[in-house]
Amino acid sequence: MQKRYAVIGHPLGHTMSPFIHSRLFALSSVDAVYEAIPTPPENLSQTINLLKEYDGFNITIPHKTAVLPFLNDITPEGRLYGAVNTVKVQGGKLIGHSTDAEGFACALSLANIPIGGSVLILGCGGASRTIATECAKRGLDITLAVRQSSMQKGLALAKELETQFGKKVPCTDILSPMGSFSLAVNGTPVGMHPNPDASPLTADQLKNIDFVFDAVYNPEDTLLIKTAAALNKKAVSGMGMLVMQAVAAHKFWYGATFSDSDIALIIKDANDEMRRLFND
Repeated sequence: MQKRYAVIGHPLGHTMSPFIHSRLFALSSVDAVYEAIPTPPENLSQTINLLKEYDGFNITIPHKTAVLPFLNDITPEGRLYGAVNTVKVQGGKLIGHSTDAEGFACALSLANIPIGGSVLILGCGGASRTIATECAKRGLDITLAVRQSSMQKGLALAKELETQFGKKVPCTDILSPMGSFSLAVNGTPVGMHPNPDASPLTADQLKNIDFVFDAVYNPEDTLLIKTAAALNKKAVSGMGMLVMQAVAAHKFWYGATFSDSDIALIIKDANDEMRRLFND
């Protein structure tokens, strides 16, 4: 019987998830369809009820924390990171899991960017929360940078991390001058299609940052990536993370494994397909 999977989020016009997951299902010889289901916040409950008839689904902006009350169980990873991007439907129950941290770490490893030293994390949503927790778990010095309108949420996340890991986590306005950091991570949607002319950091803010990781993958070369490259900083976009967290999702759903060469080809093909679709 054909299996059914999906991704939910809002907006979803930029998503490459169906392309990537379809390739992974084909490599595993699994007969499955993978859909994109645009889900504004007011429709989340209705969509979750629909997805109880599926075999599993992924969650993206803005539902990675909002989905938590709808789940019957959460894996230790999901509980640790406080956000979920993957759900397995098993016996009518929804089991939440987080593959973002694994995707993040694997993507930086593929790009030969070290995760160490001091890390500036932009945003305090689901992806930023997961990445901040992963960095705190590794004992790194973390600073959160958020919009003034998100400062209360950012301060709350900083306090959570301090309580959990026993290390001070400053939270600053993203528009303020920045210090020196080994790595800057953009976990916000700023710069994402269809608004590619925006960047969460200015050239001046980037001058004292060694490496840049942008979780945005559409376009591949965001304004943040271009600005960092112009300053001779090594910068990588989010397609590698997207593919690697998808690989981890298939491992969670049905125990799949994939070769490094297959993964590298999917990353390349996904970027090619994205440029074809969006004329990037």
